[in-house]
Amino acid sequence: MSIIDVRNASKSFKGQTVLADVSLTIERGRSYGLCGPNGSGKSVLLQMLCGLIAPDTGSVSIDSSLLSADRTFPDRFGISINGPAYLAGLSAIDNLLDLAAIRKRDTRADCEAVLDDVGLDPRSRQRVRTFSLGMKQKLALAQAFIESPEVLLLDEPFNALDEESVQNITTLLRAKSESGTTIVMTSHHRSEIDAICDSIITINGGKIRADTVA
Repeated sequence: MSIIDVRNASKSFKGQTVLADVSLTIERGRSYGLCGPNGSGKSVLLQMLCGLIAPDTGSVSIDSSLLSADRTFPDRFGISINGPAYLAGLSAIDNLLDLAAIRKRDTRADCEAVLDDVGLDPRSRQRVRTFSLGMKQKLALAQAFIESPEVLLLDEPFNALDEESVQNITTLLRAKSESGTTIVMTSHHRSEIDAICDSIITINGGKIRADTVA
């Protein structure tokens, strides 16, 4: 059963076509890797899947309901796109608690568990402004993971992570996929996608060039 449907979607910026007549179906409970070189349209497509960017033509539907400019952000989506958004003067746990307070679904214990999962110390009072790039990336992933979303949209989730952290996040994403979470992620590295994803979607020049089963 599909959860996201993209139909004949195109997008241009300043007269340059970034996506051209793209159609794609994301099935519930499967994991997808978007592959392609820089500028291929991967990140724009990922943002389109949750309504952060609207197509110029064509449509995006979630559970058969069209995404539109006046629709609220899709419920039960967790995203890490365009780098982490955080309050630099707060600790990691306080950032998560502020985010969790919006929907009031996760407790402090839930937030602490997510930080521990991604490799951050939930007891630390270190302010995010002093974090390394790798620590900020882990916080971005933790923000996506809270509230156990049904769908994860992750843009280059392994950026700035060391090898041990890559292995940890890979194991974590595999477990989420096996438990039924729908995952769509981008990567420049095919090996990262092969380790997690059921399907591989190759994008180049704003078009889907191949859609294969891993």
